Amino acid sequence: MFITPRYGDGALADLLPSVLGALGVAGERDRVGLGLDRVRRVAVLLVDGMGAELVAARRDAAPFLAGMTGRTLTAGFPSTTAASLASLGTGVPAGEHGIVGYLLAVPGHERMMNPLKWRLMGQGPTVDLLKEIVPEQFQPVTTMFERAVADGVVVTQVAPMYQAGSGLTRAALRGGEFRPNFSSGDLVDGVLTALGGSDRALVYAYHGDLDMTGHVRGPDSEAWALELAHVDLTIRAIAERLPADAALIVTADHGMVAVDSPVDFDREPLLQAGVRGLGGEPRARHVYTEPGAASDVAAAWRDLLSDDFTVLTRQEVIGEGWFGPEIAPQVAPRIGDVVAVPTGDRAVIRSGAEPLQSTLVGHHGSLTAAEMLVPLYVVR
Repeated sequence: MFITPRYGDGALADLLPSVLGALGVAGERDRVGLGLDRVRRVAVLLVDGMGAELVAARRDAAPFLAGMTGRTLTAGFPSTTAASLASLGTGVPAGEHGIVGYLLAVPGHERMMNPLKWRLMGQGPTVDLLKEIVPEQFQPVTTMFERAVADGVVVTQVAPMYQAGSGLTRAALRGGEFRPNFSSGDLVDGVLTALGGSDRALVYAYHGDLDMTGHVRGPDSEAWALELAHVDLTIRAIAERLPADAALIVTADHGMVAVDSPVDFDREPLLQAGVRGLGGEPRARHVYTEPGAASDVAAAWRDLLSDDFTVLTRQEVIGEGWFGPEIAPQVAPRIGDVVAVPTGDRAVIRSGAEPLQSTLVGHHGSLTAAEMLVPLYVVR
C-alpha cells in the first residue's frame, strides 16, 4: 500500500516552516503542530535512514526514543536523501525545488547528474559541475535558512565536512554558518554550542551512519540495531543538556526496505528498448525515453514488471501529485518520461552501470510506509 505525501501539513517539507513560525519569522506558521510556545532556540536533528517503522520494530535498541511520544511525517517523493534534504531546506516539494531524485537528467548533458555529489555519473570528460550547473540557479527557491537569517535568527548547520559548500548544500541548505563535525560526540557539542551562542537560534544537524549501515547490512540487521542504539545515546545527550528555552526536534529523511529478487535492467532487453537513459535509483526509477517512445516503454515495463511495480508516464505521475501540487516549468523535464516504483520489496538494479549500488541490501525511494513514514520527536 502506497503512502501519499502529506504536502502542506504533514510532510518533511513542512517542518522547517513550522519551526520558523515558532521562532516568530514573519510569514511562517506551525503547519505540523509542533506546539513550541515560548521557545527561542530550536535544534533539528535529521538522522538519515531512520524510518518510523524501523524504529518501532527495534524499540529495545532505542530506549530513550521508546520512552517518548512521537508522531510521523511523510517524506516527499521520491523518498531519498537528496530530494528529502532539499524539501527540508526549502520548505517545498520536489516539483518546486527540482531535485527530483538520486540521478536525474539535466539539459545539455548526456550523463545523469547526482545531486548528492553534484557531479555527472558514468564515463566522460571531467566537468566542474559547480560552474556548469550553478546550485543557486538550479534551485532558486529561497531556503528556510535564508529566510530565518533575514529575520534575525542565528542559523548554524552542524554536519560532516564534505557537506560544507557542497552543491546540494548551496542549492537547498544555504544560509547561516557551517560547523563541521567529526564524530557523534562532536555533533552533540556542536549542536549545544550553537544553541548557546544566541538568544534566538536555529541549529540543523545531520547524522548519516544509520543510513549507510542499512544500505550495506540491511535495515533488519543487528548492525543496524546497534547503530540505532548509538543514535539513541546521541539524541539523549543533546536532550539532557538543552537550555531551558530550547527544543530538540528529531526526524529523518526516509526509511528503508531490504530488497528481494531485483530486476536487472542491464540484463533485460525488453526494459532497454526505447530507453535513452535510466535515472533515479533502484526503488524509484526515472526512465528517460527516446522521442515519442514513452507510451511504448511504459507498456513494456508494465508487462515485464507486472503487479510488483507501479509504472506511470510523466503526465500521469504529475497528475497523481507525487512530486507536489505544483511543478515548476524547469523541473518537469527532469522527471522521467516514465517513472517506475515497486509496490513491495523488489527493485530495478543495474549490475553493469551501477555495480556497487546493485549489491546493497537496503534501498529506498518508493512510496511504501516503510520508506515514507519518518518519525517526529519534540524534546523540551
